[in-house]
Amino acid sequence: MASGKHQQQQEPELHGGVLSGNGSPVLWGWLIGLVVFAFVAVPISIAVRFATHPATQQLFGGRLEEASSGGYSAFWWIVAIFLFAVPVLVGWGVAKLSGRTLAIIVGILALFFIAILIFGQLF
Repeated sequence: MASGKHQQQQEPELHGGVLSGNGSPVLWGWLIGLVVFAFVAVPISIAVRFATHPATQQLFGGRLEEASSGGYSAFWWIVAIFLFAVPVLVGWGVAKLSGRTLAIIVGILALFFIAILIFGQLF
């Protein structure tokens, strides 16, 4: 105690994980993807139900009643796959978070949207 100074031990800083300021981008991607999946879970199940039960084709009057059963089922399978891909794309976009990544996501979403419109018009 000759010096009279108190030695201070620095304790390591604890980080709060994904919700702290220094959270991992990958964990943020998983979290946001999970939240988006919770929002699209019901539409996914509805699309799968429409795809697996061709009798639901009668629910949509007009031109859709005249469509082939295979085309109707394939359309709803494509919609279900697209809806399942949305949380993955959003989570990946949040994890990467760059201009190029956002451009890729917008491009993929636009292609799916255009494909569904074209495919819907064919049948």
